[in-house]
Parts: sequence; structure tokens; C-alpha cells
Amino acid sequence: MDPLEDVLAVAGTTSRLSTAMSAGGRWALRFDPPAGVKFNAVRRGSCLLRVDGVPEPVALVEGDCFLLTRPRNFILASDPDTPPEAAGPVFAAAVDGVARAGVGDDVFLIGGAFSFTERARALLLDGLPPVVHVPAARPEAATVRWAIGEIAAELRAAPLAGRLVAEHLALVMLIRILRLQLAQGGGTGWLAGLADPVLAAALRAIHARPDHPWTVAELAGVAAVSRSTLAARFKEVVGQGPVEYLTGWRIELAADRLRRGDDTLSVIARAVGYGSESALSVAFKRATGLSPRAYRNRAAHG
Repeated sequence: MDPLEDVLAVAGTTSRLSTAMSAGGRWALRFDPPAGVKFNAVRRGSCLLRVDGVPEPVALVEGDCFLLTRPRNFILASDPDTPPEAAGPVFAAAVDGVARAGVGDDVFLIGGAFSFTERARALLLDGLPPVVHVPAARPEAATVRWAIGEIAAELRAAPLAGRLVAEHLALVMLIRILRLQLAQGGGTGWLAGLADPVLAAALRAIHARPDHPWTVAELAGVAAVSRSTLAARFKEVVGQGPVEYLTGWRIELAADRLRRGDDTLSVIARAVGYGSESALSVAFKRATGLSPRAYRNRAAHG
């Protein structure tokens, strides 16, 4: 079982493309914190990205893209000295899906945002820096460049269902960026756990059989390490113990089934590893603050 695929599927990850932007001369736009995980890709020219709380600006050139993993104010600009104007009115005045800043069109960007459930956002993003910059010059970024090029082609040609195809390609781009982060290794968080050879084995076992009554000893056996080594490594990298992680993942699976289907609570309880409805109900309310019934009702009514 692939834990990354699991989380992306259960998360109901969606993408939404935003208005493109053309700019030239001296210009600077200040953006409010995005509601989702924001991305932009530079299709032509170059510019600077400044993000609240990040000390150094990021120089973006043609082919580069970036993810903003936190809801922070940010500025895109031609240079570090031009005073920024609010981006909202500029994008509200967009014509044919393109907002225009400054004078000329030597810079062109496409962008959008991704949305996740709260837990999936925590698993996928909490271990990442506020800005993930993917330079086009990196050989490993070739598949990201391909996805960006295909998105741009769909938007430019505007064939039937082109925007829908572009939004699906944006998800492909996200997965490939996450793969790049996995390949780099190091760091902390759930993605770092997937890149850790010890923890990856335990995580894959949990995702393959979430209904199994896993113990730390049994997971340590799967990972071929001692119980104390597995527990300490889990805590150090993922930020919680293996049993805590298992419990959280079971609750996420139960929440997904409550949102998407009409299975009885007893069926869901058995599927995610709880021996009874009451055991699942207690664990679910402790984790979410809602009973399973209340959670299902809220999901059904938006």
C-alpha cells in the first residue's frame, strides 16, 4: 500500500486554477494570505517573491514554480524597491483570464491553489518550509516542468474540458513536487518519515492493514529494529509515536467513510480496526470533537 496515494485520496485533494498574470516594467503586487496551498509557475521572464516571515526573497526565472504551504501574505515584484499595490483590484480587472501589472508583458505567470482536509494538510505540509521553490534548472524537476508546460498548453489552446484537464495536471504537478521533497530526505514530518528507510516500512504496514491490532513490537519487527528504536525514531521524525499515528489514521479513514458513504457505524468500526461502535465513537469524538453521527450530519449539510 502506498501511504502518499492513501493520504491524497482520503484527503479529497482538489486543485483550482486562478487568473493568469502578465507584467512588465517596474511593478509589485501584494497578495493576501491564500485560502489553500498556493502555487505559481513562471512561464516567461523573471520576478521576485517575498513571503511574510521568510527573510530572503526568492528569485524566480522562467520555468520555476513555487508552493506556499502556509497562509501568509506574499509579494510578487519586478524588483525589491518598487512599492507594492494590492493585487485584488488588479485581478478583479482581469481581461480574458489575464491580470496585468506594470507596463508591457515580459513576465507571465500561471497559478492556482490546492485544498485538503485539515489532517491531510498537516501530514503533507507541516514538515515543509513555508515556501517550496522548484528551480527549472534542477534536473530532477523535469517532470514538474512537463506538468507545468501541459497546464499552460491546455489553458492557451482552450479545448473542450481544457480547464478540467489543467486542474488535474496541477495535481500531477503537486505529487511530483512532493516526490522531489521525499527524494531530498532529511527534515521532519510525515513526508520525512516516508523517506526514512526504517519508518517507511512501518508506515507502509499500517496503511496496508489499518484494521490490524498493531503493537509497537510488531511494527518494530516489520522495520527490523528494536521497539525503543522505532518509537524514538517515530517521535523524532514524524512528531508522534507509531500507535498515535495509527489511531489518527484510523480516525481519518472513518471520517472519509462517514463523508462519502452510508455504511453503518458498526461496519466502519470493523473496517478501521475498532471492535465496537462505542470504541470508535469514543476515539472519534476525542480526535474531532464530534460524535460520528454529528460529523456525518455536518458533512451532509455542508
